[in-house]
Amino acid sequence: MTVIVARTDTPESAAALRAGLEEARLREEDLVVFNLDGVQLDPTDEHLDGVPVSFEVPGPHDRDAVGSLLDAATRHGASRLVIGVKHRTPTGKLLFGSMAQKLLLEATVPVLAVKPS
Repeated sequence: MTVIVARTDTPESAAALRAGLEEARLREEDLVVFNLDGVQLDPTDEHLDGVPVSFEVPGPHDRDAVGSLLDAATRHGASRLVIGVKHRTPTGKLLFGSMAQKLLLEATVPVLAVKPS
């Protein structure tokens, strides 16, 4: 099976990557880093901290990043989805949709949500 980390260029995402690496190491599984920013990552890194890793980017015409991430979780037979979250005020929660919230509600695999330290 596989652990999938949702990645963007944020401190929350860096925390998710660290947690995803640890989760993959504990479960002895591969890690897939799914880059929600749509920027190609360096595919030459086949291992991070001894964990086999691959990188995936949504297609250029894909407007639903959450759907693409959930499809990738199904395609890879994910055992866990790791996401970074940030603190939001109650007003912010009411006014703005949350990608993390949508993932938590729609994922068919366990989701590990982490905050940066």
